[in-house]
Amino acid sequence: MQPISMLGPGADDLAGTLTERLEGRVAVVRRDESDESDEGGEAAETADGDTTLAIAPDGSWTGRGTVDGFDALLDGLAPDHDYLVAVGYARLRVPTVLLGADAEPEDTPGDVIARGDVPADVDVDGLLETLEHAEPWITREELVARVERSADAERSGAIATFTGRVRARDAPDDDRTTHLAFEKYEGVARERMDAIAAELTDREGVFEVAFHHRTGVIEAGEDIVFVVVLAGHRAEAFRAVEDGIDRLKDEVPIFKKETTESEEFWLHQRP
Repeated sequence: MQPISMLGPGADDLAGTLTERLEGRVAVVRRDESDESDEGGEAAETADGDTTLAIAPDGSWTGRGTVDGFDALLDGLAPDHDYLVAVGYARLRVPTVLLGADAEPEDTPGDVIARGDVPADVDVDGLLETLEHAEPWITREELVARVERSADAERSGAIATFTGRVRARDAPDDDRTTHLAFEKYEGVARERMDAIAAELTDREGVFEVAFHHRTGVIEAGEDIVFVVVLAGHRAEAFRAVEDGIDRLKDEVPIFKKETTESEEFWLHQRP
């Protein structure tokens, strides 16, 4: 799923224009700052997708209970939607459109891909093209669902997964890591991951292998990388997962910058 965030005055109008142009299933999520959580609010009539939600400050959202926050919605909606258009939310690694003459990109968590004083200042065609090349929001559950659709699913008796996370400390007295930033040679990294997956899938008893490595700034406690293997038996699945993450770390050109409470450094430049 490809998310995009709209911030500032007129964001809902621009979201409505963009939503009409997107192909596939679209979720629209907007911040609901009103005291009422009914379904008849003005904002709900502007931008509507296949799924449309309004989230109040207390976490309640129209018609379906509560969620833990914007991240929970991203994770929950990703497997079933092609796009998520968020109005009033900013998030690291989510492309963001910033509206308003006084808006400051440096105060925005997301990667600002377009700006304008009013919605008419934003080139919607340009937004669509940018989204085609942006990194999607992919979850472990989405990769599991992907391998389960394998033609060999009936022969499988095991799905094994690995999730790499940002570790805040190696030891209790270590300087705390606040976040990591990942950069990759996009085409080369994807080709290498695909090649590793194909080589692992050639093994006896291994039917499908899926990788995803997130890029950009990822904070302590957040997920970085997923490896998912569909196999006939657990032994083949576990071996493929372990070999997969080891080869990804050794062979795929992804560079990591670590920021702690006292310093910042690229890991490949450390002795």
